[in-house]
Amino acid sequence: MANSERTFLAMKPNGVPWGLVGEIIKRFEQKGFHLAGLKFMQASEELLREHYTDLKDHPFFAGLVKYMSSGPMVAMVRYGLNVVKTGRVMLRETNPADSKPGTICGDFCNQAGRNVIHGSDPVESAE
Repeated sequence: MANSERTFLAMKPNGVPWGLVGEIIKRFEQKGFHLAGLKFMQASEELLREHYTDLKDHPFFAGLVKYMSSGPMVAMVRYGLNVVKTGRVMLRETNPADSKPGTICGDFCNQAGRNVIHGSDPVESAE
């Protein structure tokens, strides 16, 4: 399929106990993005430092790693036509106050730094 690509998405530790896993999965299914893999997991700080290595020089890095390792998460890979760009639009702006209703962050987030989902961007990072 032309322009078919993969993206990595992770429902963060606060999204899992809030009961949002099914709703978020449903939104990607309804958009027509195929599931390549899904894993319920507890990420180690070592794995998270590697995953977020591009952010290591930012002042929020240590807090991000601590937050992401604080509870279970659901990691998944989705694929389809322009899934990275479309997925980012579905997710939100980084700050929930700037997110529009209908986006995942606009509907389910209320605090910057505690968004319920991570989505890779750009395509190279998603791969």
